[in-house]
Amino acid sequence: MTDFKTAKELLTLCQDHQWLISDVMKRRECDLGEVSMEQTVRRMERALEIMKQAVSSALKSPVKSMGGLIGGEAEKLSAHRRNHRAICGDVLSLGITYAMAVLEVNASMGVIVAAPTAGASGIVPGLLLALQQDNSLSDAQVTDALFNAGAVGYLAMRNATVAGAVGGCQAETGVAAAMAASAAVELMGGTPQQSLDAASTVLMNLLGLVCDPVRGLVEYPCQNRNASGVAVALTAAETALSGIRQLISLDEMIDTMYQVGKRIPYELRETALGGCAATPSGCSACRTDAAGT
Repeated sequence: MTDFKTAKELLTLCQDHQWLISDVMKRRECDLGEVSMEQTVRRMERALEIMKQAVSSALKSPVKSMGGLIGGEAEKLSAHRRNHRAICGDVLSLGITYAMAVLEVNASMGVIVAAPTAGASGIVPGLLLALQQDNSLSDAQVTDALFNAGAVGYLAMRNATVAGAVGGCQAETGVAAAMAASAAVELMGGTPQQSLDAASTVLMNLLGLVCDPVRGLVEYPCQNRNASGVAVALTAAETALSGIRQLISLDEMIDTMYQVGKRIPYELRETALGGCAATPSGCSACRTDAAGT
């Protein structure tokens, strides 16, 4: 079986066989599920289709979230981009718009792809679909990039956590952005080593990020952090593609993220007892909800 337990083992497979990370992950999924390559790719194509539908639906028909904290932000960003020069540039402007759109769909009980979680589901599609649009890339290329992202997500889940309740938002937004950065590097022609360097960079830059949802809902500040996650992922991908190496490997950063996460106070791990959730405005939103007004 083509399997790997660490990023080091993944890189060795890539080097020994002259494979990309996506090639290794596709073969692993075929072996693990005992299914054909065609079936494996078709499943990922379906994931890409859902991602595109989530972005499209939020932009075409914005709706309020179940908790009422978000809704329509992605359309506002889209309108701003149409009517003004995007100060972020085309890729980042598109990426943050798409990421926020997916969170709106998730928070209004729509269908999304947890990548790796619902609360961080906008980052991977946000960045990859923006790159696809800006560079006229094919769906097949983006599908391959999603396999790359899946490999990084698998490593984080196997060796650490992707749960905010366990490791804080660094484990959700952080891992999602690491997945996106690694996938973006491969999508833009980078090497497996550059992909893993980009993922390591992201975890380093988001290390210690707390999980503090207002009202305990996956809405706010989650949507904003998905947009920020795209920015961090894009920065990491750019630095890696330039040839900048990371001193600390992805395996070490995954372990470090996990250890830091376990030390984050309980109040800052998805309990809505601290951070943004405990601000006067956050508490006021909870009282307003309880009063039914």
